[in-house]
Amino acid sequence: MKHWRALIVLGTAQFLMVLDTSVMNVSISQLVEDFDTEVTAIQAVITLYALVMAAFMIIGGRFGDIVGRRRMFLLGLVVYGVGSALTAVAPTLGVLLLGWSVIEGIGAAMVLPAMAALVAESYRGRDRAVAYAVIGGLAGAGIAVGPLLGGWVTTYLTWRLVFAGEVLVVVAVLLCHRMIAASAPTGPRPRLDVVGAVLSATGLALGVLGVLQSSTWGWVQPRNPPFTVLGFAPTLFVVGAGAAVLALFRYWERRREQQGADPLMHLSLLRRPVLRSGLMTLLSQNLILLGLFFAIPLYLQVVQGFDAFQTGLRLLPVSVTMFATSLSAAPLGRVLGPRRVVRLALLTLAAAVVWLLATIDPVIDDAQFAGAMALLGVGVGLLASQLGNVVQSGVGEEERSEAGGLQFTAQNLGSALGTALIGSILIGALAHAFTTQVADNPRLSAETREQVGVALQAGVTFVPTDQVRSAAERAGLPPSEVDAVADAYASAQLDGLKAAILATGGIALAGFLVTPHLPTARESRPRPDDGTSAGATGSTR
Repeated sequence: MKHWRALIVLGTAQFLMVLDTSVMNVSISQLVEDFDTEVTAIQAVITLYALVMAAFMIIGGRFGDIVGRRRMFLLGLVVYGVGSALTAVAPTLGVLLLGWSVIEGIGAAMVLPAMAALVAESYRGRDRAVAYAVIGGLAGAGIAVGPLLGGWVTTYLTWRLVFAGEVLVVVAVLLCHRMIAASAPTGPRPRLDVVGAVLSATGLALGVLGVLQSSTWGWVQPRNPPFTVLGFAPTLFVVGAGAAVLALFRYWERRREQQGADPLMHLSLLRRPVLRSGLMTLLSQNLILLGLFFAIPLYLQVVQGFDAFQTGLRLLPVSVTMFATSLSAAPLGRVLGPRRVVRLALLTLAAAVVWLLATIDPVIDDAQFAGAMALLGVGVGLLASQLGNVVQSGVGEEERSEAGGLQFTAQNLGSALGTALIGSILIGALAHAFTTQVADNPRLSAETREQVGVALQAGVTFVPTDQVRSAAERAGLPPSEVDAVADAYASAQLDGLKAAILATGGIALAGFLVTPHLPTARESRPRPDDGTSAGATGSTR
């Protein structure tokens, strides 16, 4: 048991990082009410949290090499605890954004790369595969406990207590820090590439910001942007600016390497096929999962009218099967090979999405919905059981922190894009369906159609149908037209949800394109010399 104490401490940190995201997702309606805001504002808060983590993960991994991985892990927990405390007492949406999205996000970016490297340092061979399966399982446990615990606390007490409880868990982990062995530093400590850090964070931030704001600004035709570019919405220009900054980052890093200076990231790592495939699959996994975990609570809370606890109960099947599968499926990688397991997982996710689409109706079929959620959890659990070990086994010992930074950058970039992109598709499809149904509705007068069209030009958001009904009544529409507008919006809600969920199925199938270089069963067998998998070739840069 002593052999696994470090894993308990490190895994608890992984559990915390996942817990509050799932709490936020299940508490969307209550947060909208508490802060007197809109769903899109909470979407921005959730996206910013993942974006901050994605933008600073590589930097966090590099700092781990500079100050020591265990020290970085502990410092990150302190920062994370401060953010949790501020979130627990946040009086306004701005303070919530600062405490949760920014401070907790930075803390997580300090903790997670160090955690991945410390797990790889502490375990070898099959123990390492088991350790990463446990880490994946604890992430599943966070997703399992988050909706249920968060839903119950949000409904019957207050969501703030979850974050207050996180502070206590952080303190408990800090008190157990001696269980984590500190590796002795070898060679000179690298220096931080400040310019590279700024370029990478800026490029990622601009890219995700553009996707996030597309639901408000529009992709090409301007909807409600703060400015236009040559008459077009600024969305694609902002995304393009992000891509240009990342291209500049790539040039800068190559130049640093040629000059013999320490880069923020050794680009040669991304030329390793196994590592690159693992990272792209991780990005796809979180894009699918977080996109669904944004859309599905909206269906349950806004369309079905469930409270946070009822929502958590209905999300429980995905959490339980994800937890169980991620813990039990690690040996499949040694028998079938990670490539086959990942492909099986992607097929399972696509099947779950098709099943889920069949359940998006005005009145939910709980049995069918639970089955689809359980199958979704199996798919994500299969991915989680393989990918952490694939990524870390693709690098040498001195590259652990850097690989950890890349691993969690991919995961959180996927999370940020999942919430932003799927949210954008949902709102865009909702607006299109509502516009079409109003324009073609014979129950509405020409004057009412014009009024609704003007309202849509100002932007549309995902709200309960009762709010649309009340707005139509305040506008002085006759009762028959009020009903027609409300019915059209209710139908458009389902169309928007189906479009968003269908998009995640498309991403799952597209994931096959990045799997050819994942290890096979033969390549995954431990090597007799160092106990790591065959992917750990090329530890030189």
